[in-house]
Amino acid sequence: MSQGVQVVGLYVRDHDEALAFYVDKLGFKVHTDVRNGDYRWLTVQHPEQPLFQLGLFVPGPPVLDAATAEDISAIVAKGAMPPLVLAVDDCRAAYEKLCACGVEFTQEPIERFGNIDAGFRDPSGNGWKMIQAGKQS
Repeated sequence: MSQGVQVVGLYVRDHDEALAFYVDKLGFKVHTDVRNGDYRWLTVQHPEQPLFQLGLFVPGPPVLDAATAEDISAIVAKGAMPPLVLAVDDCRAAYEKLCACGVEFTQEPIERFGNIDAGFRDPSGNGWKMIQAGKQS
């Protein structure tokens, strides 16, 4: 039997805003976009990782009550969630490309620990680290 992580969820404040960011700016592809009443299951994939999906979920019913959803939205907006990591071959080139697409960075590329990394946030406040791995000895 084969098992593994297929979807990792990310809370966003608005599905359409998140979809535009992840598809139009970061280059992800829509995998699933289905609705059941007010509930929407929306996942995207990085084009080079077809077996892994990033779920873009608005906190709320039927999973969460309104008060909890509001609390979670506030925490995400403050950038308090752990960052996700986007691996890139050339951090500085990716930084320039994403800046040209309108991605707002919280940290320009910097070299540390043998890697080069930069930081940005999505429109909902979720933090990302973009990392170019150094050569391993």
